[in-house]
Amino acid sequence: MHPTIIRIQEVVAKGDATKIAELLAENVRFMPPTYFATWTGREPVAALLGHVGQVFSDFKYRRVMGDGKDWALEFQCKIGDLDAVGVDLITLDDDGLVETFEVAMRPVKSVTALREAMNARAMTDPRFLKFKDALS
Repeated sequence: MHPTIIRIQEVVAKGDATKIAELLAENVRFMPPTYFATWTGREPVAALLGHVGQVFSDFKYRRVMGDGKDWALEFQCKIGDLDAVGVDLITLDDDGLVETFEVAMRPVKSVTALREAMNARAMTDPRFLKFKDALS
């Protein structure tokens, strides 16, 4: 398994934006499960993934599938008292850093709870005002 994928499994659930940033390419693109938009850039994506790691509880990766640059990491977690499952679809660049990170999740009730929790955090985190232009 690729060292970056191993490290992602170690740091994403902890919600440490600094450790997450070390794994991201400078122009990483992140597609969240909560709306159809793309966040671009190491700093905003690390901040966003850091918050997600704090919203999720009982997070664990169940299966990892992939090879080379393309990976799918199946996970399960809780958002409040709601169960959720999802898949992180990750593409690595030539340097082994995360180039794209797309998340698919279900059920919709849990995705809605995630969106509400993330919106509440965005309202209290000044970094998100700075990063709102990162949406493309």
